[in-house]
Amino acid sequence: MSGFDAVYRRSIDESEGFWAEAARGIDWEVAPETVLRDGRWFPDGRLNTCFNALDRHVEAGHGDRMALIYDSPVTGTVRAYTYAELLDEVARTAGLLRDLGVGTGDTVVIYMPMVPEAVIAMLACARLGAVHSVVFGGFAASELAVRIDHARPVVVLSASCGIEPSRVVAYKPLLDAALEEATHRPERCVILQRPQSPAALVQGRDLDWASAVRDAEPAACVSVAATDPLYVLYTSGTTGAPKGVVRDNGGHAVALHWSMSNVYGAAPGEVYWAASDVGWVVGHSYIVYGPLLAGCTTVLYEGKPVGTPDPGAFWRVVAMHGVRTLFTAPTAIRAIKKEDPSGDFAQKWDLSTLRYLFLAGERLDPDTYHWASDLLGIPVIDHWWQTESGWPIAANCVGIEVLPIKPGSPTKPVPGYDVRILDSSGEDCPPGAEGAVAIRLPLPPGNLPTLFRDEARFTESYLSRFPGHYLTGDGGYLDDDGYLYVMGRIDDVINVAGHRLSTGQMEEVIAGHPDVAECAVIGVADELKGQLPVGFVVLKAGAERDPAEVERELAALVRERIGPVAAFRRAVVVGRLPKTRSGKILRGTMRDIADGRDYRAPSTIEDPAVLTEIADAL
Repeated sequence: MSGFDAVYRRSIDESEGFWAEAARGIDWEVAPETVLRDGRWFPDGRLNTCFNALDRHVEAGHGDRMALIYDSPVTGTVRAYTYAELLDEVARTAGLLRDLGVGTGDTVVIYMPMVPEAVIAMLACARLGAVHSVVFGGFAASELAVRIDHARPVVVLSASCGIEPSRVVAYKPLLDAALEEATHRPERCVILQRPQSPAALVQGRDLDWASAVRDAEPAACVSVAATDPLYVLYTSGTTGAPKGVVRDNGGHAVALHWSMSNVYGAAPGEVYWAASDVGWVVGHSYIVYGPLLAGCTTVLYEGKPVGTPDPGAFWRVVAMHGVRTLFTAPTAIRAIKKEDPSGDFAQKWDLSTLRYLFLAGERLDPDTYHWASDLLGIPVIDHWWQTESGWPIAANCVGIEVLPIKPGSPTKPVPGYDVRILDSSGEDCPPGAEGAVAIRLPLPPGNLPTLFRDEARFTESYLSRFPGHYLTGDGGYLDDDGYLYVMGRIDDVINVAGHRLSTGQMEEVIAGHPDVAECAVIGVADELKGQLPVGFVVLKAGAERDPAEVERELAALVRERIGPVAAFRRAVVVGRLPKTRSGKILRGTMRDIADGRDYRAPSTIEDPAVLTEIADAL
């Protein structure tokens, strides 16, 4: 055994030695002597995450290295910060928070658009040992209120507005309404005034960001225990009440630092771009913490893959800033493909710096994989992880060994993750057999140790179904080579006349049709067969086809590739699919509409009007 397999086996068989070695990549105030105790990593270590992300690079003589590039096509702004400049901004902002009474262990809610101050706010909290909770900018007031009540922040950091390609979204009225609705009342709010829509400040409660930071004395880093929380990030739960995923300081810093070189192949000084949002886990891990811990230059992009101004937006950013590694969601690539199926806009830019395209956040269908791979001529790497894990669970770890790519698979489990496929009785499934994707405990560093203020729900949600294992909530299988295939949430497996069928497999077939830009398949209740699959398809730009003819072709395709057992006959052509702001398709809501059940637009939905379009199409 050599290369990747050897590294992986050591991470499982000698996990404490493996992670003790990785921990040497981090600067500790008190180096840990204990690696793992009761499921917690480095319990006797002390450190500061902000120091590791900024100060240590400046102290090592890299203060002039570019840390952050802010690229905002919606405002026509490009601004860069060196490590020394970013450190100065963060230290002053931390000083402001300290003067407002924020201390170690206090929470701060951050409700901001994709602006440098959002990154600065996160790092400033980390500098003080405070716990930040970023709420996606533009979340509805009631959803923000729920998170404020649960997090109980001392201070809320926000901005007057966010900017979409076609509109300005006023944040301050949403924040004001949320604070009216919430039972917890933070004493202070600090508001970044943006010229596109300045906000009225509440006397005695609200401070102007620019003047408050200007007057603050810089704050030093505060040493915290490795097991102390760095942040809480709320993710939607099956009950509708948000779950506060906790990330600790020590394990998080070690895992993210290790992942940058080993998973992504990124080196200090290189430009790394995660085209996501700081409101999601990708933004936390790979816009803010991962690249800065590794001494890379990170790109903060305030724009869209298309429409700001055209489908060449991503390629411009890559060419202009010399991006070496790009990480985005398959949805973004599909949006570009839909608007520019021949890839003409990519030809306008010099993409020679781009080494890897990483995709995650949803299943990467083979059609999208092949399109991107053919267009760019570089490895397109599918990888899979969750808010709860904080960093990749399965990936082609290009920094260790580039493994052969199998379209449809995020390759093999990443070192540290003992991934198992379990049947309903908790036994390991043989290769090729579908079951529940689970991870044998202990989870590696960087994964959630608990849910914020809800240990019971943590155990119930993740650990109770299969003792000794963490339940991911996804179904899938491992092939004979140990490659993982994630076929979607366990509830996306449908039962057609007693046959368990993967909607993900059907989506893969439909996505291969030359006129289909993107698709979703859901199981709809049927009196005779229990459930029947129904496809929703968005056609490529310029595909002027008779929907009935497309439906017939897709039904024939599924019958040919999967068999008549799939009973796939309905394919509804729609203008667009309902998605969250992070690009996930809202299959559960679509199921409710199709089955005639009451439904409400989830708080994370990009545009609620699309649900009416789905209902009308049905």
